[in-house]
Amino acid sequence: MVGSSVCVCVCVCSVHKRRPYFSSIHRERERERERERDADSHLAVRTERCRTGRALLFHKPRVANGGADTGLQLASGARTCGKDTDPGPGLTLRMMKLVSGGSVVNAEAVWDHVTMADRELAFKAGDVIKVLDASNKDWWWGQIDEEEGWFPASFVRLWVNQEENTVVEAAESSSEVQNGHAEASPNPSTNCLCLGQPTQNRDQMRANVINEIMSTERHYIKHLKDICEGYLRQCKKRRDMFNDDQLKVIFGNIEDIYRFQLSFVRDLEKQFNTEEPHLSEIGPCFLEHQDGFWIYSEYCNNHVDACMELTRLMRDARYQHFFEACRLVQQMIDIAIDGYLLTPVQKICKYPLQLAELLKYTVQEHSDYRYVAAALAVMRNVTQQINERKRRLENIDKIAQWQASVLDWEGEDILDRSSELVYTGEMSWIYQPYGRSQTRIFFLFDHQMVLCKKDLIRRDILYYKGRIDMDRYEVIDAIDGRDDDFNVSVKNAFKLANRDTDEIHLFLPKKLEEKIRWLRAFQEERKMVQEDEKIGFEISEYQKKQAALTVRRVTKQKGVGRSGPPTYPPPSDPMNPGQYLLPDGYGQADGYEYEPKRSTSPFWQNFSRLAPFKK
Repeated sequence: MVGSSVCVCVCVCSVHKRRPYFSSIHRERERERERERDADSHLAVRTERCRTGRALLFHKPRVANGGADTGLQLASGARTCGKDTDPGPGLTLRMMKLVSGGSVVNAEAVWDHVTMADRELAFKAGDVIKVLDASNKDWWWGQIDEEEGWFPASFVRLWVNQEENTVVEAAESSSEVQNGHAEASPNPSTNCLCLGQPTQNRDQMRANVINEIMSTERHYIKHLKDICEGYLRQCKKRRDMFNDDQLKVIFGNIEDIYRFQLSFVRDLEKQFNTEEPHLSEIGPCFLEHQDGFWIYSEYCNNHVDACMELTRLMRDARYQHFFEACRLVQQMIDIAIDGYLLTPVQKICKYPLQLAELLKYTVQEHSDYRYVAAALAVMRNVTQQINERKRRLENIDKIAQWQASVLDWEGEDILDRSSELVYTGEMSWIYQPYGRSQTRIFFLFDHQMVLCKKDLIRRDILYYKGRIDMDRYEVIDAIDGRDDDFNVSVKNAFKLANRDTDEIHLFLPKKLEEKIRWLRAFQEERKMVQEDEKIGFEISEYQKKQAALTVRRVTKQKGVGRSGPPTYPPPSDPMNPGQYLLPDGYGQADGYEYEPKRSTSPFWQNFSRLAPFKK
């Protein structure tokens, strides 16, 4: 029963797998030395959990339906990760004994861990890792499937509650293999550790998740306050060291995030039931503030630039001493400023993980179930869109390089208004009634479509021929037959009509499939523009300057004279996302890109200078 004190047994694995790279004898000696240490030394584990901004979790076993099971819960006295938090050496030692003794403890990856080292374990965000050794506070030894290795402890978070299938894994790991079949020990109590913890039920599991969400939110608010008051406020006082542009690049909109999180946490506290946390209804809070989470998009997009600027400043010892002094005055823990600035990026990615875990332990009859399910969908969409815009910003260098390769460019740069190539293709085009048809290559970006013409001799060279402002035009599907506006017979055609004037453009794709692709591409472009306006997405002046510097550096490396267009990734098919669009007559295996098959010769570019010698 809930609340009753029972003796709980956790089966200890009697058969240990051989770990690569480290002998079992060496591991046993390490464990013996760890057990002999004084209990107070284990308080370092609490410090590490505070550094990573997570509440300390402990492995808590339980008995359900007569079988052995394991779970994780927030330790009493460790609901918040602050200076007054002291989980106690007893609980910490219990966790260490469970991990080193062979009990199953699972952790979920919060970030991707990419490594080339043989002894390290590579994984992706969302992967479940079995923790086999947690004696080191920074690096843990874990297993995914058959792979084992070291991984950074700050890249994962322990499950608040273990899955039900963990019961099977624990039972299987504590059994003996005979004749190719797993047979349970006839007397499991001989290899058990009695802990005397109360039984957990589903409500307790939900309460644990709620407590973790609340504790991490409170700690996150303290973290944001330290950044705004400890770093940003002091930087604003030193105009001799920082100008407004530098502060904007380094800190982004961190103050807006701080104000938003204060409002969000206040509403969470109102919905939090301190007496019975499992009855708390926090789902509506996420739905009410869903629009506010979009401010994280600007911060995440700016984060790479912030790191680059900090790296540049840290080459000067004066800035190193200044930031360290700010940390000490604010009495902040020993983490560099770039570590503090990474926290909002980590936080927005953690919300879907927390809500998914909360939904898992919320029964459908619970009044908060449908709100949590809706909140999970909202936060997943937010993180997905933030990642998409981050990807777009990473491609702006390619767009700038492509523009530099187009000859006779006129007007503003593409990056002044656009950040994504939606679709491209070649088709016939008529600009005015009774005008002649011209073949052009069209590049549809967000907000605009660029017209280019191929060189007559070098078909890989493009000339700029104009652009169409998509914000002022609407797409009209043309019916096959005689067109009244242009007085010509059309097939598979569509028009772009100016909303303010009588200007109309007629486009004639070769095939119906190509026309459908263009119409879908125009819809995708409008949808992209609306979403960008909703969240205020735009390319900063700093990012434009960095793209221009990249173009100049690449051009200088290639030498004098223009080269052909760089390799450009083909856009996704609007009708079938994930597939590449290939021109008619090309198979999927054929590569297609606007790239010269041989290096560009400067002869044709200097051809006009040879005119006096023609005679």
